[in-house]
Amino acid sequence: MTSHGLDADMSMTRAGLLDGLMTRPGQVWGAVRLVPLVRAEPVQDLRLHPQIYGGPGVVDLPGRRHYLSYIPHGFVAEWTTDGSPAAAYGTQLSSGQPQQPVATLRLQFHRRMARREARHRLRFLPLHLALEGYLALHFGGPAIAWEEWSRQALSQGLSPRAEAAYLGADVPGLADALRVFEIHPGQCGVLVYLADALAAAFVVPHPEDYRVLHPTLVQDLYGDMVHHYATLMPPVPEFRARITDHGIRSLDELRAAARQQTAQWADFHDETMAAGLLGQANTWQRVYRMDRFTLSRFLPPFRPKQDNHIGEAITDEHGRTVYLKTFRLSENQVRRGHLLNRLAAHDWHLADTAAELGIDEAQFGLRLKTAGFGHLLRQDVLDRYRSRAQATNR
Repeated sequence: MTSHGLDADMSMTRAGLLDGLMTRPGQVWGAVRLVPLVRAEPVQDLRLHPQIYGGPGVVDLPGRRHYLSYIPHGFVAEWTTDGSPAAAYGTQLSSGQPQQPVATLRLQFHRRMARREARHRLRFLPLHLALEGYLALHFGGPAIAWEEWSRQALSQGLSPRAEAAYLGADVPGLADALRVFEIHPGQCGVLVYLADALAAAFVVPHPEDYRVLHPTLVQDLYGDMVHHYATLMPPVPEFRARITDHGIRSLDELRAAARQQTAQWADFHDETMAAGLLGQANTWQRVYRMDRFTLSRFLPPFRPKQDNHIGEAITDEHGRTVYLKTFRLSENQVRRGHLLNRLAAHDWHLADTAAELGIDEAQFGLRLKTAGFGHLLRQDVLDRYRSRAQATNR
């Protein structure tokens, strides 16, 4: 993924990503654990359906800048303004036979990350909306022309900015887990774990939308840490409910005990397994308003050596999540976000930023180089930092 985007205007924090959704017992396939999310009542007046692209794409961004990535599909949101049910737009029937592979990959061009196609219809690029927000983090570069920064950093900022990810089809076990997964009645979402590390969250408005979009999870992008866990870690254990026969004298008591086990699992999951996502203080940016619904994206606080998830969401007028898609950042991606945030907080002054981190300026400069930002520093400044570090280590 490469972005030639602009700095985002970050504002507002929001909690309760899974409000209105109930956790159900997970299903295990090797190192993959899929935890379903169900709604008591589906959202009727907003529906989602996929728009297939199937290859690399280029997205035009404001300021004559561009985002390049593999974009397998887009989502189309269709909504009503009076609360009446909305139909899933563009549904097609197929013969059930696999499609023939195309001989070549066509490059798709998209005018925006989110584009209105009709009065009550919005096309957006799922996950890429969130990824572009991460790539655009402080994209403009140094706000003040301190002498240490290179000419490229001052004139072009961080352009071009690139990150790597794996296609879901390349994550061992994921495609099989999704294929054999038993979809629950009322299911509107899923949390994907690899070796019990939360890799992604996916939520849609309606159970019928989920059935259509469930296979698209294998076409999503996943971080290198997730791929590493899926490749090297052993199978995870199943969390089986255990109900003792002590005190069970009727079917009603058995049902009550089963409900208690389900509630205990949900509490454990939400408070422990998903705590990294649900507990992080996100910074939100509104992207598009759709009557009572709002499409937004969020960034984490970039806490080193902790879970950090970027994502996008559609929320209703009460702040409840109608749609959600997240991406877990690798430790290197977290480190890059953390360094950029600290630099921006100190007006890109190297010495001041280094002092906050408890290291000297030379160490901080070399840390920037290790993180992939060495080209932002003048070569003579970088050489001076290396010499100073070598002298210190003697």
